[in-house]
Amino acid sequence: MSIAVTPKGERRRRALVEAAADLILEGGLDAVRHRAVATRAGLPLASTTYYFDSLDDLLTCAMHYNGERELDAMRERVREIRQLPRSREGTADLIVDLLIGPRDGDGGIERERLISRYERCVATARYPELRDGQVRMREQIDDLLTDLLERCGRSVRTRELRRLVAVVDGAVLGGLGEIDPDPRSLARGILLDVVETVAPPVEC
Repeated sequence: MSIAVTPKGERRRRALVEAAADLILEGGLDAVRHRAVATRAGLPLASTTYYFDSLDDLLTCAMHYNGERELDAMRERVREIRQLPRSREGTADLIVDLLIGPRDGDGGIERERLISRYERCVATARYPELRDGQVRMREQIDDLLTDLLERCGRSVRTRELRRLVAVVDGAVLGGLGEIDPDPRSLARGILLDVVETVAPPVEC
């Protein structure tokens, strides 16, 4: 059995992926360098080339890892939503919480995590090996959004579901470039205009 697939090898490989994933959140893709990853993981420098074919291979694994972390957080948010008919305002608030994340203790957003998410989207053009994972992530987000809307007592028009995601994506990308960004408020305001069309209340 290869050393790379022994329990010790798997632990080291995972530690390197986690270290690279954290570096991406803190400083973007350019922060991921062999020495920086090895130092963060507390492993020898040579381990990054031993367990990964290239730096791009490590980057790809780290970006997938961050995507899974985001999905886990989204799943937890949806699980906490009670089945209850909600107004368009209440529904829009939950959509923003799901796709952007709740406000932090200071009333702000997890800006670095959002930046990393959209860097990952753009990176699919440079790293084709990311595309399949990104498509799967989009599909899972659509499923979570459908679950959320149904818990809010709404019927989902699947073909138009991407409009809700596009609204939030546009608000985040526009807001992150501002001096005092507030993509949550911007996204919520636009969602109020489209949520009734995409997911109208279920008629009793």
